[in-house]
Amino acid sequence: MLLYQPESGYCYNSDSIFLYDFINSFQPKGKMLDVGAGCGVVGLLTARDNKNVALEAVEKQDIFVKYAKKNAKENGISYKIYACDFLDLDETEKYDYIVSNPPFYPEGVQKSKNEMLFQARYNSNLPIENFFKKVSQLLKPHSHFVFCYDVTQFGLLCVELEKVKMKIVDVKFVHPKLDRPASLVLIHARNGSKSMMKVWPPLIHFEGAEVSNKVQEIYKNAKTESIKCQL
Repeated sequence: MLLYQPESGYCYNSDSIFLYDFINSFQPKGKMLDVGAGCGVVGLLTARDNKNVALEAVEKQDIFVKYAKKNAKENGISYKIYACDFLDLDETEKYDYIVSNPPFYPEGVQKSKNEMLFQARYNSNLPIENFFKKVSQLLKPHSHFVFCYDVTQFGLLCVELEKVKMKIVDVKFVHPKLDRPASLVLIHARNGSKSMMKVWPPLIHFEGAEVSNKVQEIYKNAKTESIKCQL
């Protein structure tokens, strides 16, 4: 997949690719919303691989809306994108899947002075409580919410999902190396589920100085090629 990105500022990283791979595990179908789409990478990759997905997205930064639209057109994927803050999105539409690599750096982390990076990285721009409440309002009954987040906030994520009557049914922790603490968590939550939580085997990014075999496989399946340019 050919993906155009800004020459400078925020670009997608391995978090988005790992999230796409996790979403694919559930063989999604139906109406999907990609929240905070950026250049569109997570939703577009998922729609490419799952032909029964009808993809929509929401992104509040105008520059990324332009890149997401171009990437959808270049890759021949039907795409509807809302240029607004997710919290302002009309609630008349309901979705089978909501997916997101949201801004998740917490309070206390030194913030970037670059506006594009600030909006894309820090959860003060999409507070967890408001984020999950909006997701619950937009999901159809017994539907799916798949997202990634900073692992240090996992306990808080569990609490806030319970508040909106959503339950984590699948979780995978991503570790930089086998002997390092997890840095990212991939979560699949559902509304109305009675299933117990399934903790998946961890994803290890590096084995020594080399990318692990599993991560190499994920990158190979994604088949992304990035072009940095100014639109």
